[in-house]
Amino acid sequence: MHSTKHPQVAVIGMGFIGLPLSLSYAMKGANVFGIDVLPHLVEEINEGKSHHLEYYQGKSLSEILKEQLQAGRFQATIDYAEAAKEVDTYIITVGIPVVQGDPNLSYLTSACEQLAKVLKKGDTVILRSTVVPGTTEDIVLPLLEKSGLKAGTDFYLAYSSERIAEGKAFEEFIHMPLALGGVNEASAKRAKEILSFVTEAEITISEIKIVETAKVIENIQRDVNIAMVQQFARFSERMGMDTFELIKVANTHKRVNLLVPGPGVGGYCLPNALYYLLPKARELDVNIEMLEIARKINDSVPSILVDMVEKELVQQGRTLMGSQVAVLGLAMKDFSNDDRISPAHHVVEILLQRGATVKAYDPAVPSSYPYKVGSLEEAVTGSAVLIYLNAQEEFLEIDWNQVLHLMTDSPILLDAKHRIPSRISNQAKLVRI
Repeated sequence: MHSTKHPQVAVIGMGFIGLPLSLSYAMKGANVFGIDVLPHLVEEINEGKSHHLEYYQGKSLSEILKEQLQAGRFQATIDYAEAAKEVDTYIITVGIPVVQGDPNLSYLTSACEQLAKVLKKGDTVILRSTVVPGTTEDIVLPLLEKSGLKAGTDFYLAYSSERIAEGKAFEEFIHMPLALGGVNEASAKRAKEILSFVTEAEITISEIKIVETAKVIENIQRDVNIAMVQQFARFSERMGMDTFELIKVANTHKRVNLLVPGPGVGGYCLPNALYYLLPKARELDVNIEMLEIARKINDSVPSILVDMVEKELVQQGRTLMGSQVAVLGLAMKDFSNDDRISPAHHVVEILLQRGATVKAYDPAVPSSYPYKVGSLEEAVTGSAVLIYLNAQEEFLEIDWNQVLHLMTDSPILLDAKHRIPSRISNQAKLVRI
């Protein structure tokens, strides 16, 4: 008889989803193992170290991590067998990267192969990764059944996609409604019990393939919305209008919900979503051309931004070639330390290709790059152009008069987030999307 009073849980994958999910269970009283294949990551986690910018009830993720480690409710490991001695529930959060348009399932399949070696009768497996529709039943299930156990009979198997936004993980694990599908009714019931230990919101039960597909199209609809808004932004720019004001006014209509434009679409979710749907669409000979066009529009934005900067330089009798450009924000979105698939890196690449010298600054992103510098002052000193791509807390306190003082004469500032004060246009060329 399983008990959800104090579940024994292993979360596989200690990334931006897996670690805060593990701690969400631990804070509720569950005993949790976090499994990852990277020894250095496991070591850092067990030392209470994390770069995640997540907060809950006034505490940082690092503080929560240290508390749960000290309480003995959480520990990280690379050893599936060690976890299997203690747990009866596994939640898989391993990511599926997209390489040149193709989903790479090798990390997920490897996790399933390792799990199959230790799976016990009566265990529960819940897949929470975003996947190609059909993955749970066509790939995960047969891999787990190599254990000699049968899904739905000997162990429970279910799928429930995560829906959290980075920076809001703890709150949304509790309050975001979930969708869930099991290989049979018993699996769905058991998975709902496990999910409800943390989740207080409604959990909708449906077919696995519907839940898998729903997650993908949830992300794609946002990608399409942003692509549409990017087109509106180009129109607004030519009309000499404030794009953000335009969208604000349009959104006063109760049935309109336009997102806002930016330097592109980044992160692990939205840019990859189309490529999770495409393989199945092609297999079924379904035309999803509009979705592909939207993705191309969003991919083109970094080039458009660089074109805007180059146009302003040419009007001043200068060129990008040989100009120094300060880039503020390398993360994939505001107030994040995640720079995976970040449009900012694409902007930098294009600038470098066109002969510019780039000094990029982001105090939250821990990764090192040849063009990344250690301070705002280092980035802007001697720069002819500043491109503001994403906000961080430090950027909210910028002394813009001092920034302009450190830049060259007649500086150009491109604001992709409407964060630079309008008054700066009296001292420099301010360009907004």
